[in-house]
Amino acid sequence: MSDANDRSLNVNYLKEPVLRKLCEVLDKSNINSKGWRKLGELVGNGRRFRMSSDEVEMCSLKVLELEGSPSRMLLKLMGDRGCTLGHLIDYLQTMGQTEALQCVKQPGIQILIQPQSVAIIAGHNLRLSCHAGEKACVQYQWFKTKEELPNRTFPDLVISPVRLIDAGFYICRVNCGDSFEFSQWAQVDVLNVSTTSAGSGSHSLEGRLKVVIQPQGQRLLVGDALQLECGAVGRPIPRYKWHRNGVPLTFPEASKRRLTIPYVMLEHQGKYRCEICINNDRTWTNEVDVLIGPRKSVQLSGAIECSEDDIFAFREGTSNLMLNSNQEPPYATDKVALLIGNLSYQNHPQLKAPMVDVYDLTNLLRQLNFKVVSLLDLTESEMRNAVDEFLLLLHKGVYGLLYYAGHGYENYGNSFMVPVDAPNPYRSSNCLCVQSILKLMQEKETGLNVFLLDMCRKRNIHDETSPNILLKVTANIVFGYATCQDAEAFELSSSGFTNGVFIKFLKQRLLEDEKITVLLDRVAEDMGQFVATKGKQALEIRSSLSERRALTDPILPDESSDMSLAHSRQWAKAHELPESMCLDFDCGAQIKLGFAAEFSNVLVIYTHIVKKPEDMSFCQAHVTNFSLDLDVDPKEMNRETPEETGIYLLSSSLPQHCLYTRISSLQKLKDQLEFTVCLEGSFKAVDELVDWTTDINIGKPLIAKLDLHRTMRRNSCLQTCPMPHSPSNSPCHSPKPENLHPHFHHPQNHGHLSPHCSSAYLDVHQPLQGAAGGSDFMSSTLYDNCCSSGQGYAAADSAFLSSSDRASIPIETTDDINELHTVFINSLQFHQQ
Repeated sequence: MSDANDRSLNVNYLKEPVLRKLCEVLDKSNINSKGWRKLGELVGNGRRFRMSSDEVEMCSLKVLELEGSPSRMLLKLMGDRGCTLGHLIDYLQTMGQTEALQCVKQPGIQILIQPQSVAIIAGHNLRLSCHAGEKACVQYQWFKTKEELPNRTFPDLVISPVRLIDAGFYICRVNCGDSFEFSQWAQVDVLNVSTTSAGSGSHSLEGRLKVVIQPQGQRLLVGDALQLECGAVGRPIPRYKWHRNGVPLTFPEASKRRLTIPYVMLEHQGKYRCEICINNDRTWTNEVDVLIGPRKSVQLSGAIECSEDDIFAFREGTSNLMLNSNQEPPYATDKVALLIGNLSYQNHPQLKAPMVDVYDLTNLLRQLNFKVVSLLDLTESEMRNAVDEFLLLLHKGVYGLLYYAGHGYENYGNSFMVPVDAPNPYRSSNCLCVQSILKLMQEKETGLNVFLLDMCRKRNIHDETSPNILLKVTANIVFGYATCQDAEAFELSSSGFTNGVFIKFLKQRLLEDEKITVLLDRVAEDMGQFVATKGKQALEIRSSLSERRALTDPILPDESSDMSLAHSRQWAKAHELPESMCLDFDCGAQIKLGFAAEFSNVLVIYTHIVKKPEDMSFCQAHVTNFSLDLDVDPKEMNRETPEETGIYLLSSSLPQHCLYTRISSLQKLKDQLEFTVCLEGSFKAVDELVDWTTDINIGKPLIAKLDLHRTMRRNSCLQTCPMPHSPSNSPCHSPKPENLHPHFHHPQNHGHLSPHCSSAYLDVHQPLQGAAGGSDFMSSTLYDNCCSSGQGYAAADSAFLSSSDRASIPIETTDDINELHTVFINSLQFHQQ
C-alpha cells in the first residue's frame, strides 16, 4: 500500500495483515519506549484526537484478554476520532519507530498505465486500460462508482458496444498479495448521436477534437426552461464553456455539456455557442439564437385575434403559446427573503437557537428559489441598513419575506425587533418597528408580504409610544407570529443544537405547495398537539390575503427586465465568495486556501497542505493578522476541527484535515479583508521551526460589500415610526412557569394588553386543534430562565446534529472535487475489505 496515495485512509480501514503486523511491533516495543504507550502519550498531548490518560490505561487492560492487544485498542480509538494513515506515519516518525513504519509503508504497486477519461458515441467500442507491470501476482478489479463490475479482472476494460447507461466514473484496483493500489478515476461520457448527424464512420478518440452534437436554436416565453446541448468526442474528456453574445457565462451549469436555465427571463435572449477544449486543442460549436418573448394573459372571446404586440408570435404559428384564462395562476416577479437572527446581546441574555433557525430556514427558502440574505447579530444601525438593502431588492410583484428571531415585544398592535446593542431597558427608539417596514414594502407594490416573527409579544411597560403608521388596505399581507398576543415564545433545551418551537414545526411544512395561510394553519395544528408547550404557546396568523398565493409559486419576471437584472446583481453582490487559491512557498510547500459561507455575514476560511517537501518532518499553515473591525478571538482561530472554532452547521460539509477559522460580523468590515497566511515547518536535519508568510487580500467578501456598518445611511426605516429618546428604569423580573423558558424579553405586565391594533383590516386565524403527528422531542425539557429578558437555547454541540439534518444544509464553498474523490476512494476501500 503506497504511502503517497493512502495517507488519507482511516487507520480503522487498514488491511488485517498490515494491522496485525503493526500491532505486534508496537506491543513488543513497549519496553523500549517505542511502543503503543509512547504512541498514546503523543496522541494524548496533541489536540487533534483528544486521547485522555484514562483511555490509554484502558488499552493496557487488553493484555488480560486472550490474544488481547493494547495497540489494536489504541488504534481503534484513534481511528474512531478520525486518525488517518498519514497522521499515524507522522507519529511513528516522531517516535523513531522505523520497524512499525515499514509495516505501513510497504512497497507500493506502481501503475504504469492509467485509465483515461473519454467522451464516446453510443454504439462504439469503449476500452479503458490499467497496467501495473508484469508481476505474476497482479490481479485487477474494475468498479463503476462503488459497484464492482463482475468478471472484469483484466488490465483492459472493454465494453462493446457502449450504451448511455455506461456513462459514469470508473476506477481499477490492482492487487498483489496484501498490497493494493487504486488507479486514477476515469470519467466516461456517452453521447447519444443519430447516424445522420454523427455519420456512419468511426470517430477516432486519439485524433483531433470533433464536435458531434450541435446546439439547436430555441424560441421560448418568459418562465420557460432553456436547454441547450452540445457534445464532442475525444480523449481525455472535453471541457465545455458556454458563451452568450460572446461573453462567457459564469454560473456552474455553464461548464457542462448541457446548459439548463429553469426560468428564462428576457435578458437571457441572445446568441449562444459553446467553447470545447481538450488539452491545447480548442473548437467551437455553431452559434444559435435563443429568442424569448414576454408571457401575457390572453382572453379569448369569439373570433378575437392576437396580434404580435400582445404576445410573442412564433413563425410556426401559435401552437406553443400559453393562453391563460381570466384565472391566471399566481406568480412572483421575484422572491426575496431577509432573515435576521440576533444571539449575542450586549445588555441582555444571549441566545442560541436563532442561529439554527435562520440556517434551516435559509436552506428551505433557497429550495423555493428565494434570494436569501441571512444575517446574525446586528446592531440597530446595521439592522436598519440591512432593511434598506432588502427594500432595494423589492419591486412590483415581488414576494417579500422577513423572518426575525431574537428579543422582541409588542405594544398597541405594533411589533418591535430588538438589536443586539439595545440598552437595558429598551424603548421603541432603540428597536425596529415591523409595521413601519411593512409600509415601506407596500410602497414597492410587492405581490406578497410575509412576516414570520419568532419572538415574545409581551407588553413593554417602559415604552408608551404608539406609532401612528398608516398602512394601505391591500390583500397580500400575512403575519405568522410564533405566539399569541401578550404571550411568550419558547424553545426546547436538549443536549445539542435545536430549533425554536415555531421553526421546528414550520420547517416540516414550508415546502408544501399550499396557500401560505393554509400552510401556517397546519403548522398551528402541529404546534397545538405538542405537549411541552400546549396551553403556553400557540401560533397566531393574521392575514389579508385574498388570493391563493404560495411560497412555491413560480417566478415570471415582468417586462422591466433591466430592473429585475439590477436587483439580481444587487443580491449577488452581497453573496460573492472569494475564489479558493493555492499558495506556493519558497520551501517547496504548497498550501490551499479555501472559503465557505455559513451565513451572509459569516465566512469560513480553511487551510490545507497540498504538497510538502520530502525532507520536511512537520508542516502546518495558519491565518493571522485580521482587521480589528472583526474582533476575531485568536483562541478560536486555526483549530483542527470546525466545531472548535464554532463552525457547527457546516462541519460535515467542509473538507477534512484542515485548520479552520470562522470570521463573523462581516458587516462591520470597513476596509478590504486582508490577512496573513503563515507556514510553519521543520526539516529532518534541523529541529528548529522555520516560518514563511504571505499577505492575502480578498476584497470585501459577502455582505461586507454593502457597508452596513455606516451609521444611518438612509432614514427610510425611521421615517414612518417616530420614536422619542428618553431614559427609563430597568424592567422588573416577572415569574415564569416552571420548566418554561421564554424566547424573548418582555417587561412585567400586570394588566391585559389592549386588543387595539393599527392593522384593523387583518383577520385573525386561531390555531386549530388537529390530529397532528407525535413529537420526537418528548424527552426534551423546556429551559427556564427568569431573567428580565432572554430566550433559552441549548449548548452548542454539533455531535447531536443528525446526519439527515446536515445533509440538506446548503453550503457555498470554493472547494474542488479532489477532496470528494479522496473520501470516495476511502469508502470504496472499506466496502471491499
